[in-house]
Amino acid sequence: MDGLKAALVLFIASLLQLSVLTEYRSLRTASVVLVALLSLALLRGSVFGAIAGFGTGLLLDTATLGTLGVTSLLMTVGGFWIGRYGETTARDRFHAPYVSVAVVTGLYSFGQLFLQFVLGEPAPGSVVVHALPLGLLLNLLLTLPVYGLIRRLFPPVVIGDRVREVRLLG
Repeated sequence: MDGLKAALVLFIASLLQLSVLTEYRSLRTASVVLVALLSLALLRGSVFGAIAGFGTGLLLDTATLGTLGVTSLLMTVGGFWIGRYGETTARDRFHAPYVSVAVVTGLYSFGQLFLQFVLGEPAPGSVVVHALPLGLLLNLLLTLPVYGLIRRLFPPVVIGDRVREVRLLG
């Protein structure tokens, strides 16, 4: 059931991203899809985050007619690593979603620039450098409402009296 809810949430976030946020010049750098994906990955883990990231990236690639696989790759890696971060640290800490969004927003921008360069497409680095601070700020502002909504839709999985987390051996 979580998979269907996640697919619906990410589909609605993709529609919002593509139909509303891209219409306003100052909001084009914000990514509600990335924030929603990272919130899901933080709450549900690495495998869930990677699968959700791949599906969402594929949806965005086909909707924008971009190079197929670029967004999928970046979102799969972002979903996996933030899912790992959520599994190995305390998810309930206040700063966890903000740190996740800040780190992945920067890495996503530079990863996209790098992949465009490697594929031989035009990759203006100055656009990323100038757009990154505004995109980072907008994504951090979106984090509180989006994470709060997703946390209500996907409450932590409780086994016995503890929240399911990874135990490190050693």
